[in-house]
Amino acid sequence: MITTRTINPLQEALLHARLHDPFSYLGLHQEQGQALVRVFRPDDTHVWIRTAGGFEPMRRIHPHGVFEWRGESPPDMPYRLRIEKQGARHIVYETYDPYAFAPQISGHDLHLFNEGKLWQAYRMLGAQPANNAGIAGMRFSVWAPNAGRVSVVGDFNRWDGRTHPMKVHHASGVWELFIPELPPDSLYKYEICNRNSGEILLKTDPYANHYELRPNTAALTPADGRHDWHDAMWMTSRANWDWLHAPLNVLEVHAGSWKRHPDGRFYTYRELADHLLPYVLEMGYTHIELMPIAEHPLDESWGYQTTGYFAATSRYGSPDDFRFFVDTCHQAGIGVILDWVPAHFPQDTFALARFDGTALYEHEDPRLGFHQDWGTYIFNYGRNEVKSFLLSSAHYWLSEFHLDGLRVDAVASMLYLDYSRKEGEWLPNKYGGRENLEAIEFLRELNIMVHAEFPGALTLAEESTAWPGVSRPTYVGGLGFSMKWNMGWMHDTLAYMRQDPVHRRYHQDQLTFSQLYAYSENFVLPFSHDEVVHGKGSLWNKMPGDAWQKFANVRLLLVYQMTWPGKKLNFMGNEFAQQQEWRINHELDWYLLGQKQHSGIEAAHRDLNHYYKHIPALHQLDFVSEGFHWIDCQDADHSVISYVRRAKDGSFVLVVLNFTPVPRTGYRIGVSAAGTYHELFNSDSTYYGGSNVGNLGNIASVHIPWMGFADSMTVTLPPLAGVVFSLQDMSDTRNPE
Repeated sequence: MITTRTINPLQEALLHARLHDPFSYLGLHQEQGQALVRVFRPDDTHVWIRTAGGFEPMRRIHPHGVFEWRGESPPDMPYRLRIEKQGARHIVYETYDPYAFAPQISGHDLHLFNEGKLWQAYRMLGAQPANNAGIAGMRFSVWAPNAGRVSVVGDFNRWDGRTHPMKVHHASGVWELFIPELPPDSLYKYEICNRNSGEILLKTDPYANHYELRPNTAALTPADGRHDWHDAMWMTSRANWDWLHAPLNVLEVHAGSWKRHPDGRFYTYRELADHLLPYVLEMGYTHIELMPIAEHPLDESWGYQTTGYFAATSRYGSPDDFRFFVDTCHQAGIGVILDWVPAHFPQDTFALARFDGTALYEHEDPRLGFHQDWGTYIFNYGRNEVKSFLLSSAHYWLSEFHLDGLRVDAVASMLYLDYSRKEGEWLPNKYGGRENLEAIEFLRELNIMVHAEFPGALTLAEESTAWPGVSRPTYVGGLGFSMKWNMGWMHDTLAYMRQDPVHRRYHQDQLTFSQLYAYSENFVLPFSHDEVVHGKGSLWNKMPGDAWQKFANVRLLLVYQMTWPGKKLNFMGNEFAQQQEWRINHELDWYLLGQKQHSGIEAAHRDLNHYYKHIPALHQLDFVSEGFHWIDCQDADHSVISYVRRAKDGSFVLVVLNFTPVPRTGYRIGVSAAGTYHELFNSDSTYYGGSNVGNLGNIASVHIPWMGFADSMTVTLPPLAGVVFSLQDMSDTRNPE
């Protein structure tokens, strides 16, 4: 029986999906001295409510599914409903009414969120397994301050935005609803109605920690369980890690193209633990840096156009599968760094872009809010809730996945308001300058948080300009990063290596110039993915000469990188001289290791990695001038440079690099300590694919002043090769593990 009565304006708003406050109409109320319960069940034929006397029928007061019950005393809270659903099958089931549960989010958390100081907003917002009034379910909450109505929609309600409208926490702009007994892995989104335009938007959850496999974009409700971690020893050790003086040698990896199954399928996170980790251990790296694995819709974006800032991509498995990967790495003594992208986000309409119908996460003015190079939106770092979002994202990855650091992408684009813009295409700051003051403050807050909350975790800036103090503490005016990628060194080095050896004599300053600024920051020396795509050619293809010279140049380049002051990073494939550019949709050309020259490059890289890790002189004083001094940087006529790397205890190695294909016998070099020297490493060894020109046996220095030193020795320099010498009594440095 349908009761006819005057339409309540709240009921009208409910039926037309415009009800701003659903609790004002639905749920338990008092009216004319009676208890009144209303529910909205548009797909159900009959509804009963459980009272002290058992289940009593509710009256349908509107044909579109509004039911009502009245009684002298209210039902026990939360009340239970019995539902009869007619359709292809007759179904009767019981459930609780979402509008029988009070909101749970605390005013304190909302205050911190609105102040930009809630570092764990991922525990408040999004879908959270929760217990409300003793009932298990899922609490949903989302920030949408310019919405007139927000609803949770999903498979569980036929994606009907009328059925689960949320309650807003007034000035905070945060909406909340508890849905009882909703199981994990339920698909959901938010349906948002802009309060001014009436525009209806279907948005995925910005705080979700798991999404459907692309191209689908719905979020999945999480399970309450968590991975059982076994990396306590690693985490304790990391907290006391002296990273300034420790080896850091990173393999940059794109998880989807390192290796693939024969049928083209990705390796899962667990399969990478089984296959990638043993390779990293054998090769002697200390860390893996994963290119962005935060959820993203397009493979070809490499992960840099992120849509899920709290979700490991479902391409490779579940969040717990990724936890397993990190845990396994830690137990094996390998750190894991994540490439993280707080500089910009894509225009995809299902995600952050104009989230509630307005420029919420981005700026309204495209001169501030649109990145012309990448076709993406720039975060509004001056908005407190955006700061809470980004700081919480960083906190989430480090906390929930025990990650050992964040490589922060595109920092330069964040620091400058005129980055890649012409005059008239940007707006100055309040002082008339080009510095993005809000972004600077955000980066400082980020680094303060990471270093305080996660002892031993690193932050690494990809920053390509001369901005001062990127890796200096915030209390002295720096940005607070642990380290900075040395992009100048990388570009100068690769520009030099491209030169035909006959012309290198005119460009020697490209090798030596970086010593003028080498200790102004804590530098990482990167040969990253950016250098082997978009027509730039692989490292091997950048080298001049015939095939033999290309391989020799790659080996020489690796010696230079591994012995030069600074921590190390190489993109996957560099270590065996991949010939083709990196291709996102293919695995690396592993078949090349069946060829002697490529396997020789890999062997050279492996030995250099182990020497770097186990010889203190090669890593201990990377960031201070005391760890380096020139033997000779002026022999441009022969394109030879030589230098010493030194450890805290005074132990050292001597490095001589010959950048021409001309072998040089009887080449005299000065030495800083008299004694008998031994050839520790020679990139021209036949073992590495070279011509085996070198120095057999011991070499005694003589008291002949040379290059400003009291003693010297004569050595043979192999063609296009690097040679590393140690004093004979430093035998502990000869045999890397």
